[in-house]
Amino acid sequence: MNKLIAILLIITLFSCSEQPPTNVKLSGPIFGTGFNIQYYSEDNRNYQNQIDSLFNIVNQSLSTYIPNSDISKLNRNEITTIDNHFKHVFESSKVIYRETEGAFDPTIGNVVNAWNFGAEQNKFLTDSTTIDSLMRYVGFNRVGIKDLTVKKPKASYLEFNAIAKGYGIDVIAEFLDSKDVDNYLVDIGGDLRVSGVNLESGKGWTVGIDDPNFDGTQSYSKVVVLIDEAMATSGTYRKFKTDEEGNRYAHIINTRTGYPTKTNILSVSVIAPDCMTADGYATAFQAMGLEKVRDFLYAHKELKAYFIYEDKENSLQTLNLNDFPE
Repeated sequence: MNKLIAILLIITLFSCSEQPPTNVKLSGPIFGTGFNIQYYSEDNRNYQNQIDSLFNIVNQSLSTYIPNSDISKLNRNEITTIDNHFKHVFESSKVIYRETEGAFDPTIGNVVNAWNFGAEQNKFLTDSTTIDSLMRYVGFNRVGIKDLTVKKPKASYLEFNAIAKGYGIDVIAEFLDSKDVDNYLVDIGGDLRVSGVNLESGKGWTVGIDDPNFDGTQSYSKVVVLIDEAMATSGTYRKFKTDEEGNRYAHIINTRTGYPTKTNILSVSVIAPDCMTADGYATAFQAMGLEKVRDFLYAHKELKAYFIYEDKENSLQTLNLNDFPE
């Protein structure tokens, strides 16, 4: 009898250990868009509350759309002390600023607002005098950080919206790592970071890159499979201005002139080890243009890029750099 009980117990334990991990799916609104998270859990753990809390912390630190956030208070010169989230994004932004020779510059925020592309709509009139006066305070080299204290000119305005979403994705990914979750996808508004594989397919995570549709519809230009990496996309086809001659100007502001970038690039997707890096460089590459990016990526093999652009005949073309997945 005892032997029979022991055998049944072993069978029961073996059967429990063979149960496949549960695919937990979470979604909701965040950062002015939506998030979709999938992860495989051995014990069906739901981390919705912890994830919501992390989103709130990142928002409270970095969102210029929240009047009482740390960055909003800093821009009004009400505080100088920031948290580690702010510090991490600041230091990573400084690296991208230097690597791109200022094409990526978080101090361009007030000029972005002036063109009605930022958090503070209709704040300024975009006449040349106003733009010139605002450009006097653009230059991330004038802003520094020591420990958790920011030193900046009073008139400088910081905005990390071109990189903070990617950072938020990384925060959630690192939280899942801390919970020993090996296989997951964290997606916010089409930017994402993945780990491991999709256990249902047994392959990496399959994700799509949007077509540049000016009518607001969604279709996919390309589908790629990612494993243990991140991807972010910057597109000019949803936020742009058109002049009297029909030229489109991107919401990406030229950090040297203060005016929207006239560009034939409609979309650029960047694959990097983390999403903050991918997000920042995707924005910078829009401003740099194809030829400068070619030269840049020759020296930065850790980054992969995929461009959708218009040629001189206004036909859509694509360009893969650094072995972006086919």
